[in-house]
Amino acid sequence: MASVSAPSQAAPSPAASLQRGIVKMVLSGCAIIVRGQPRGGPPPERQINLSNIRAGAMARRAAQGQPDSKDTPDEPWAFQAREFLRKKLIGKEVCFTVEIKTALGREYGMVYLGRDTTGENLADTLVTEGLATVRREGIRGNNPDQARLCDVEDQAKASKKGLWSEGGGAHTIRDLKYTIENPRNFVDSLHQKPINAIIEHVRDGSVVRALLLPDHYLVTVMLSGVKCPTFKREADGTEYPEQFAAEAKFFTESRLLQRDVQIILESCPNQIILGTILHPNGNITELLLKEGFARCVDWSMAVYTQGAEKLRAAERSAKERKIRIWKDYVAPTANLDLKDRQFVAKVMQVVNADAVVGKLNSGELKTIHLSSIRPPRIEGEEKNKDKDKRFRPLYDIPYMFEAREFLRKKLIGKKVNVTVDYIRAATGPGESTPAFSERTCATVTIGGINIAEALVSKGLATVIRYRQDDDQRSSHYDELLAAEARAIKNGKGLHSKKEVPIHRVADISGETQKAKQFLPFLQRAGRSEAVVEYVFSGSRLKLYMPKETCLITFLLAGIECPRSSRNLPGGTQVAEPFSDEAMMFTKELVLQREVEVEVESMDKAGNFIGWLHIEGVNLSVALVESALSKVHFTAERSPSIFCLLRSRWPCDLTNGGGGRSGIWANYEEKPVEEVVHVKEAKERVANYKPVYVTEICDTLHFYTQDVETGAQLENLMETMRAEIAAQPPVEGAYAPRRGDICIATFADGEWYRARVEKVESPARVHVFYIDYGNREVVPSTRLAAMPPAFGIRTLPAQATEHAFAYIQVPQDEDARADVVDCIVRDIQNSQCLMNVEYSGATCPHVTIQFGDTKDDAGLGLVKEGLVMVEVRKEKHLQKMVTEYLNSQESAKSARLNIWRYGDFRADDADEFGYRR
Repeated sequence: MASVSAPSQAAPSPAASLQRGIVKMVLSGCAIIVRGQPRGGPPPERQINLSNIRAGAMARRAAQGQPDSKDTPDEPWAFQAREFLRKKLIGKEVCFTVEIKTALGREYGMVYLGRDTTGENLADTLVTEGLATVRREGIRGNNPDQARLCDVEDQAKASKKGLWSEGGGAHTIRDLKYTIENPRNFVDSLHQKPINAIIEHVRDGSVVRALLLPDHYLVTVMLSGVKCPTFKREADGTEYPEQFAAEAKFFTESRLLQRDVQIILESCPNQIILGTILHPNGNITELLLKEGFARCVDWSMAVYTQGAEKLRAAERSAKERKIRIWKDYVAPTANLDLKDRQFVAKVMQVVNADAVVGKLNSGELKTIHLSSIRPPRIEGEEKNKDKDKRFRPLYDIPYMFEAREFLRKKLIGKKVNVTVDYIRAATGPGESTPAFSERTCATVTIGGINIAEALVSKGLATVIRYRQDDDQRSSHYDELLAAEARAIKNGKGLHSKKEVPIHRVADISGETQKAKQFLPFLQRAGRSEAVVEYVFSGSRLKLYMPKETCLITFLLAGIECPRSSRNLPGGTQVAEPFSDEAMMFTKELVLQREVEVEVESMDKAGNFIGWLHIEGVNLSVALVESALSKVHFTAERSPSIFCLLRSRWPCDLTNGGGGRSGIWANYEEKPVEEVVHVKEAKERVANYKPVYVTEICDTLHFYTQDVETGAQLENLMETMRAEIAAQPPVEGAYAPRRGDICIATFADGEWYRARVEKVESPARVHVFYIDYGNREVVPSTRLAAMPPAFGIRTLPAQATEHAFAYIQVPQDEDARADVVDCIVRDIQNSQCLMNVEYSGATCPHVTIQFGDTKDDAGLGLVKEGLVMVEVRKEKHLQKMVTEYLNSQESAKSARLNIWRYGDFRADDADEFGYRR
């Protein structure tokens, strides 16, 4: 089929060649628009007016901006003539000849239905049906076609057809925008039932004008749940299409324009009518998504009545095929293997009511966040309204405890199916947001139930709203939105108007006086119910007692478990062998489980001592049986001594050693150690040298450059950049590998020497700038091979890592951030004096003096109460240690910063993210 050629400026001859096209639109009873076949985009189109006849003019609205113009109604029988041609021609092939072309470019000709002139002559048909009149003023006597039209018109008059009938044939079309005061009431009155309509105009792929039948209301309808690329309008009135906007519009036009369809009007938010258009050949909404012409829209997806999952599935199909608007799409889990995307895990712990810790089949523990939901939270002002009370999120945030309990009772100890939806990249701290590590976000199901959906439906979590272009969301996002809507409608949980539940839980762990008051009651109670909130070590736990509504620290009686590592005022205590194994054993068996406890006594620190039972198993006995604990001599006074001794027998040392395992596996008699006197340095050596501090890390480690070699580095950088400018590297030619020394462009556009630390993908390469100490993630296109003349053999890496001597960095993230901010403000990018005090595990520990005042920067942090003192045992350092300790005592007395609540180091255990 020949395509429709564009109109030419010169008028063609009367004997113009026969042309073909497909009818796109019928403008009136005597004018049509034809188009050609698409070739890589929307085809050209042209308007053809039927020669020698005239049909009634269609109604027109007054032109905007022209106050003198007025609305014009349909002329009699104009609508019927248009409808007659529309039903006969739309989407069909016609052939035509152009006989006349006016100076304004309007073309008149003969149109035949079919591929040649043997088909139906449309002008003859219209006149025969009485839907058009013949233009007799231009009739020539020798033209047989015109003479025939006159005869046909006379016959129609005689038969009183159409225009010649006695009926008026008047017709009125009403624009809903101007005739209905409240469109929402009009939409609601239709009760989402399909109504017949004709699509009169296509504005873009997802917005159309429709004529509703039989009342002939003209409405603008936006397709529910989707949005196509649009045509942007500039201030001067010019339009430019977004990518694929023209193709999407043609896709809709070619299927719907002036077709008979059914429309379901679904909602009317903000005077915008949302609906779904149903054609006998299918649903245009789903077709647009499937062909990559549209994307799903969350705000209107909720009103889509045909099933939102169909739209998501259609969009997912287009994404997988990477067609049209999704041509550059990368799936959130594209880098994951199938076994990493879908797996089974045993739930070990519930974290913060929106995450769980699961144990994989490999034995690895993995934290899994529930996709697209947010747990209950509280505003910062309310959080800190009582400064004398330590904030405990689980009990102080409304509905946080209920959400945690719902997940705990449903999931703990059970296997769940996990489908990873996306990996949320690590983020640094912002002005009002904390830093987050990389998070695996997934849909977790058990017994076919989506846990996140169940949580939201009970009003115990809310759904996160995303930007339209953010594809990192739950694969069941629409179900989550629907569940939240139900919870809001029913006033459940967070959406309830009732008074929020308050949990008055007394924390008596470490409170000796309070513990003494509870002790007699717990001893008389015998076995009491409890929930294990936290496991500090194999034999030390935090328990929640529901009946007593209190938290206690509980020590297992009768055994001696290996000690875990912990922070002490003098430094970190190293963990004993098998302490981690004992802790993991206890966690797997009892963490967040409902247990029974028998309290026997209490220690000096206010910790209760007794026996813990879970499903008939004595935890003390189980630890001894597993060779992860020893029997303590205090067990001799307990009735459980026989159980403990019996459980010890398989791995007892008296058993010939044949059954040794766990803590007994490598047991040997300790030989008598020979005392060796180590000669210590007599006094501290102070040899300060000038350095330039270039980078400070979050761990308070910092990097320095030697001032003496600074000139050499500047000369090397200047020469290297000049050579690179003369011979620029080919972008993308360098393939980075871990450990490579290369060059990289920094944010300032300059080249620096760097080392590749990790290669995630060509778009994410982790580099370390060896002369300055900072790190960055860059695409491989910003890297190039190191020119041989400027490698580390010519000049070694100038950035040297150091740590502050005599101080301990706070474990609390907020407190540590305050320290880092302070030290960055004081010494980063400045020249200081540095002295090496002693060696560390990864780098030397040093003291730093300001270049002008010679004040000790680390000592200043201690005086301000920002850090703790690390006590060193070396005799030659005692003078410095004493000075630091005295400054620490002054800060504690003044209640500065980390000491504002007193000495928090009485109990070294972590609980819910806080260190006491």
